Amino acid sequence: MNMTNSATPIGFLVLILGARLQRARGERGASAVEWVIISAIVVGICIVIAKILTDALTGKAGDISDQIGNS
Repeated sequence: MNMTNSATPIGFLVLILGARLQRARGERGASAVEWVIISAIVVGICIVIAKILTDALTGKAGDISDQIGNS
């Protein structure tokens, strides 16, 4: 899976995070840094959840395929 492709949901999140990082570098104050950290954490959580769901769905699809093949 290409995570740098902005057409994918994760790629879009990475693109948005990069834009926020660029904007935060030009801003003053700790709040900008805090928002970048929060955004990075949210993106990380999204990536983990996407991986878990992908693995679960792939496993279930394989089980269904095996059931159909054995019928």
